Amino acid sequence: MPSFQLGERLRGWRERRALSQMALALQAEVSTRHLSFVETGRAQPGRELILRLAEELEIPLRERNVLLAAAGFAPVFEQRPFEHPSFDPVRAIIDVTLARHRPFPAFVIDRHWNVVRSNGGVPAMYEGIDASLLQAPTNVVRLMLHPLGMAPRVQRLAAWRSHFVVQMRRQFDLTGDPGLGALLREALAWPGGMAPLDESTGGPAMTLDIDTSIGRLSFISAITVFGSPVDVTLQEIALEVMHPADAFTERVVRAAAKEREARSDCQGKAAGNARK
Repeated sequence: MPSFQLGERLRGWRERRALSQMALALQAEVSTRHLSFVETGRAQPGRELILRLAEELEIPLRERNVLLAAAGFAPVFEQRPFEHPSFDPVRAIIDVTLARHRPFPAFVIDRHWNVVRSNGGVPAMYEGIDASLLQAPTNVVRLMLHPLGMAPRVQRLAAWRSHFVVQMRRQFDLTGDPGLGALLREALAWPGGMAPLDESTGGPAMTLDIDTSIGRLSFISAITVFGSPVDVTLQEIALEVMHPADAFTERVVRAAAKEREARSDCQGKAAGNARK
């Protein structure tokens, strides 16, 4: 990427953040003149300046590596697979959280809303979903909003569709990720309408209410991200846990889990007796 293209890319991020050259120059402690020269390709920025500008512009780590490489510098932020040994402490935290949250759903998603890890909670939520949507990588947006997914059983679907669309647009604005843009366009093509988030549940947060074979279940979600990431993969994952929003959901989900466990124990004993 020549200097001019590098400068154009930096200018694009500045405009995406709605910052003037003067405002960014003040934040990054660089002269407006020099920043102008960088953006027009008349000046080649050093490694430190690229990282400082990227920090002020909140550019994702993945894109910071691209900018550094374009300027002839080695990437600073590693991008290791989630199963890499260096992620052992992170995976341990995640696995403990997933296990402790059973029998309620919890999962890890990546930047494209694909499920990276799951605790398999509440299988009844996924009954009747088309098999194609359950193939890896399973995508949360498709599971929730696709007409062959959970959508027909989700209450206030239009409000939830609006919620997902707003979230994806915000992420796309922040990252410029073409994969997110493609997923957003795909979601907008599905039926379901759009509606503002309503307050019909009477609670402080909108609940996910979905009809299942064990009854209408209601959940409130909490999302966790890891602070101060220096690895691309870690920056791009989030942990979502779904908590029961009412006593009925708490009761029937726990009862269904106990029933599955009892059936599994019986099947295990039967298989053991058959081998004797």
